[in-house]
Amino acid sequence: MPVTFKAARGRSAFGLAALLACSAMMVVSCAGPAVAQLAPATGVDLPAQAKGQPPAWTGPAYRQGVVSVANPHAAEAGARILEQGGNAVDAAVAIAYALNVVEPQSAGIGGGGFMMIHLARSGETFAIDSRERAPAQATPEMFKDKSFAAASTSGLAVGVPGMVRGTAMALQGWGELDLARVLQPAIDLADQGFAATPRYVSASCNARALNYPETEAFFCPGGLSRVAVGETVRNPALAETLRTIARDGADAFYRGEIARGILEGQARFRAGVAGAEPGRMTQADLDAYLPALREPVVGQYRGYTIKAMSPPSSGGLTVLQMLGMVERFPLGDAMQGFGFGSTRTLNVMAEAMRLAFADRAVWMGDADFVELPSRGLVDPDYVALRSALIDPDARQPAALPGDPRPFEPGTGSVVGALDTGEVFSGPGGSTTHFSVVDKWGNMVSYTNTIESSHGAGMFAGYYPAGCAEVACFRSLGFLLNNELTDFNFTPAADPDPASYNPGANDVAAFKRPRSSMVPTMVFDAAGRPLLAYGSPGGATIINSVFNVTLNLIDHRMTLQDAIDAPRLSVASAGGSVSVDPGAPLGRFDGFPQASLDGLRALGHTVGAVSDIGSVQAVYVEPQTGKQYGAADSRREGTVIGLPRPGGGR
Repeated sequence: MPVTFKAARGRSAFGLAALLACSAMMVVSCAGPAVAQLAPATGVDLPAQAKGQPPAWTGPAYRQGVVSVANPHAAEAGARILEQGGNAVDAAVAIAYALNVVEPQSAGIGGGGFMMIHLARSGETFAIDSRERAPAQATPEMFKDKSFAAASTSGLAVGVPGMVRGTAMALQGWGELDLARVLQPAIDLADQGFAATPRYVSASCNARALNYPETEAFFCPGGLSRVAVGETVRNPALAETLRTIARDGADAFYRGEIARGILEGQARFRAGVAGAEPGRMTQADLDAYLPALREPVVGQYRGYTIKAMSPPSSGGLTVLQMLGMVERFPLGDAMQGFGFGSTRTLNVMAEAMRLAFADRAVWMGDADFVELPSRGLVDPDYVALRSALIDPDARQPAALPGDPRPFEPGTGSVVGALDTGEVFSGPGGSTTHFSVVDKWGNMVSYTNTIESSHGAGMFAGYYPAGCAEVACFRSLGFLLNNELTDFNFTPAADPDPASYNPGANDVAAFKRPRSSMVPTMVFDAAGRPLLAYGSPGGATIINSVFNVTLNLIDHRMTLQDAIDAPRLSVASAGGSVSVDPGAPLGRFDGFPQASLDGLRALGHTVGAVSDIGSVQAVYVEPQTGKQYGAADSRREGTVIGLPRPGGGR
């Protein structure tokens, strides 16, 4: 029987490499050239995974790099940069820009994200935070009494974009190639075109694309019609914007014509919609934006070290809390009722999610603005108190936030009770994630977003004086984010000891909104990097990473099966249980009906089945350095390993 992730822990991890090699389903390069060339796209056949047909794979390992991406064209862009001598950072930046072209509704230069980097030579692991910031004129009350629909489709929701300066920092500090070289694949895709994939077709012309006429004209040509699968899609306006950045550097995005397009774009709002307002961003906000270097949050789970994104993301802290809460249960032991998909296993997971999300709502936000009890939240004694509230055979009537302050080094005793009310923060309906390892062993796990599908719904651009017709619109080819709706709509700060709440995620000038994005890495007991992975999906990002981690370590699944398996998600203290049937190209067929009925009998509300997340992962076998990848067919996940068949070494 193949060695599994958990079994490999106690001896050489060589067996895990063999298992991964036999299990991955979405690798394209092992089966021959299946990915469409970047240019020209006209007449180029779609890759197999964009047709719902996984390519065959005989299982070779790789030594010169692997990319795992949610889109085949962007995967090709990253692989090409690796082949040209770039490292994992170079490839990740190339993928991020390419995704702006081929997944424009999900991510791009109008937004931001978190890039976690592990350097093989020094052993350092850190993250570049290019999360958007609120403008100087933002106030805690600016979303109060507004509907999410009104706020998220007006310029008021647009945060100062961070991706361009964040990726420039990455290349300048740790890349091998220059910005112009790394942007070229994305420029080719935008200028010469790419073959529209089924996901592009299904996602590009949705309701949020209809909010502004310029957006509708691009994504829904001819009214409500869509492009056909395989049809060539071009974005010459974006190609020109990317050429400007490639030629003049990252600062060109924050000045001149591009800055004008951002500022005039975010001044848009839908007339006649109650609560819609223009944005408050100014040129000074663009000038002042800087990315930040962050240390990951670090925890242990069953002998492994988990490193994940730190605040302003809530993802890492919440994942580590949940792992700590479930570690005392014998997950994976079917004899004790804790097999994969059993009622007891699902209930323990759901209860840990409810407790962690209760804490998240109160205690997590931008640590640059609010003193967060980050170490207290994952302190073993605090987590043990939270875990003690979980009964594998019962549902808690109410999952209330705890108080981690007494467990935070240097703080005092409990001040008082906590506000247990839910604090509204806008959902994330888009985002993308990808992972990369290069031939030197450097790894990148990168989650990037413009928040909801199509962001705020408007392109960066402007109308020349004297013409307000759509045909006159000077588009810059990229969508603006609606990231500020991740803040609390109603301010939560309350200094009263009887109902204390720090307002960790209240709006403030220059503050970054709380995120759920959680690029993650796993290390073995010797500190060697094993895995880089993550997911899109709003608040469910946290739960997708949690599910996959348990699948690998507790349920002893292969990497591909761990990604393909059905998922469970509860994204608030009082929320219903969402269930995912499993990846469409995987071998799973949902959780057992008896288990879901068991959850209902315990008092859980189990919602309709829907996809949860899209995890992309790379793995390095520490003994041999062999590299593997696995990708998620919930989207069009693609793995390309190097060298390709028929070439290289």
